[in-house]
Amino acid sequence: MKDKILLFIPMYNCEKQITRVLDQLTDEVSSYLSEVIIVNNRSTDDGEDAVLDYLENTPPKVKTILLRNDENYGLGGSHKVAFDYALEHGFDYVIVLHGDDQGDIDNLLPYLRTGAYGRFDCFLGARFMKGSSLQGYSAFRTFGNRVYNILFSFVCGTKIRDLGSGLNMYKTDILESGFYEKYPDNLMFNYCMIMGSCHFGHKICFFPISWREDDQVSNVKMTSQAIKVLKLLLDFAIDKSAFVRAEHRDVVIDDYSANRVRRV
Repeated sequence: MKDKILLFIPMYNCEKQITRVLDQLTDEVSSYLSEVIIVNNRSTDDGEDAVLDYLENTPPKVKTILLRNDENYGLGGSHKVAFDYALEHGFDYVIVLHGDDQGDIDNLLPYLRTGAYGRFDCFLGARFMKGSSLQGYSAFRTFGNRVYNILFSFVCGTKIRDLGSGLNMYKTDILESGFYEKYPDNLMFNYCMIMGSCHFGHKICFFPISWREDDQVSNVKMTSQAIKVLKLLLDFAIDKSAFVRAEHRDVVIDDYSANRVRRV
């Protein structure tokens, strides 16, 4: 039986890029998808109008809906909205493709064709492994990411190729426990997901992807984030079991709610 796959596209202030991401959903890509949700995290630009215009003028090849978070939950919070949606609607897998058009879902196609993704709980895109391609990414940032990958690999006890790219795929079975609910709602979410998955013994596989930066606006403050990530890793190294069960959010949210956006 065909897997029921949800494509989740988080969107925050990427009005210029979001339609290019939707253009990636070719006939072949769409044939593997059961539904697409675009989750707007309270963008301050006209991204919603861009999506609605696109869907009106370019009828989607698969059911596609636009959701707006009831509050700005951050990237991690938007993941929680999508994960909850996937569990509630009985999806087998969730693909995450960031709405800023840095990643390319075509990188997943070879594995969707063969079904190779089905052997893993976490099938994660990696920008820093053999076969990957980087455009517009500085040598300094590449070096820093490789160093962090080595550090995380040592502490996690498994080879980590990327701590959080914009193209990932998760089996919903592992999400049922809600192990991710207390992880940060900000950009630290993916780091905690990696550590949590390693601790809980999820089957992880990395695959090479192409990645580019041209007209995207980065929300990453490199120095402060680097320090925060090191602290997270140190806490995890000291007591892994306590770390994955601890509350990491600055603000505890009981319900990550979102509503469908329609043209008025």
